[in-house]
Amino acid sequence: MEKRKNLCAMIPEELHGRVKSEQEALSLTLPQYVEMVLEEHFQKGGKEMADGTRTLAFQVSEELFMKVKRYLLAHPKLSQREFVTGLIERELAQFEAENEEA
Repeated sequence: MEKRKNLCAMIPEELHGRVKSEQEALSLTLPQYVEMVLEEHFQKGGKEMADGTRTLAFQVSEELFMKVKRYLLAHPKLSQREFVTGLIERELAQFEAENEEA
């Protein structure tokens, strides 16, 4: 098992409430939730975009967002970006195959 270290920080009360709400909605312990948030930050944060990449952003319902988060927790080696990109690529490949047949 990976060695663990404790992390403690004072945060604004309003932010604390938002954290607790999302943590409970995901049915995670606080350590699991904080680890998930930090992993997401380091996976996407601080990286410069490579040449030729574009950002695709959209909003989803809270219910769908939580379903995606639960799925990703069950698949820890899969990032949110990889998950969504894989879905898009699969649909586009199917679309292209169908149009080649026509």
